[in-house]
Formats: sequence, C-alpha cells, structure tokens
Amino acid sequence: MDGQANMNLLKGVEQGSRDACSSLYEQYNGLVMRVAYQVTKDWSEAEDVCHDVFVEVLHKAGQYDASRGSVEAWLAVRARCRAMDRLRKRSRLVLAAECEDGSSPIWFKPSESVEQRVLMRLDAERVKRELAHIPELQRAAVYGKYMATLSHKELAESLKRPVGTVKSLIRYGVRNVRKRLEASGTAVLRESV
Repeated sequence: MDGQANMNLLKGVEQGSRDACSSLYEQYNGLVMRVAYQVTKDWSEAEDVCHDVFVEVLHKAGQYDASRGSVEAWLAVRARCRAMDRLRKRSRLVLAAECEDGSSPIWFKPSESVEQRVLMRLDAERVKRELAHIPELQRAAVYGKYMATLSHKELAESLKRPVGTVKSLIRYGVRNVRKRLEASGTAVLRESV
C-alpha cells in the first residue's frame, strides 16, 4: 500500500470507520507482533502489546505525521515503546518481589551515579538534535535501526528501498551525525552497522 492510501486509511480510522480499522489491523498486525515479540520474547506479551498499539492508534490516528516517516515505522516505534514499557513494568515487579526478602538482585548496579545518567541523557538529546539535520532518508534509516530496532529487511520494506541501500543510508546517517557532533565538540558515536 502506498503512502497516500495509508494516509486515507488513517483518516478513516480517525473518523471511526470500522472498515478502515479492520484494514489497518489486517495489513499491519504482523509487523506489530514481530516488533513486540523481538522485544518481549513472549508471544502472549506480544499479543497484549499488539492489542494496546491498535487501541492507541484508534485514539491517536490523527497524530501520525507523514513527514517523520512511514506508517510502518510509526507503528513499529509504537510497538517497540509499548513492549519496552511492558518489560520495564515486569522488571519492577520482579525487583519488588526479589527485594521483599532484603536481598538485592544480581543485576542491580548501585555504582551508576545520577551524574552518569544525566550525562547519558544529554548525549542522547544531542544525537536526536543532530539527527534532525541529516537527510530525511538517512534519518529514517538510522531511527528505524537504532530506535525502533527494525531489521534491515523490515527497514527496506518500510522505506521501499533495497536492503543494500538501507545499509548505506544507515552508515552515511551515522557518519553525518558523528561529523555534526564532532563539529560541535561532542563525543563521537560508535559505528555498529
């Protein structure tokens, strides 16, 4: 389905069309399930995430912005965020259960200071700011790879480009962000494509 058809589909969802909702679900539930499963590693959790994503889309279809990426990427990001939220919630429950007996979980890292977390957050904000200044396709590829954790094949389908082109877009996008960060005197990104 092309971009305009997807826009019309989302407009229909926003206006409450059952047919549009059904079409959107039929077309993208597989993608949302795959992304959710990649994060949760649990089909039951992935099904819950898929349900949550499509309920959210019913209420927020009007928030989709075509200038920021494809519908596929938008749904994949929503699925990943929902799945990560679910994992964080599960981790908090496990942590609370493990700590009731007074012991600390093995993975607890008390050495990470508030200052370190603040610096990491500032670095992430700088990277996001510089991402806005690279070419649109590179930005979509970098965002899809590192933020939405899409595979190269999923990105190729989403961006409607060959896999090799997607890999190049990611590589050039990372290099462009790194150059911009170096020019502003900020730390250098690792390139791991």
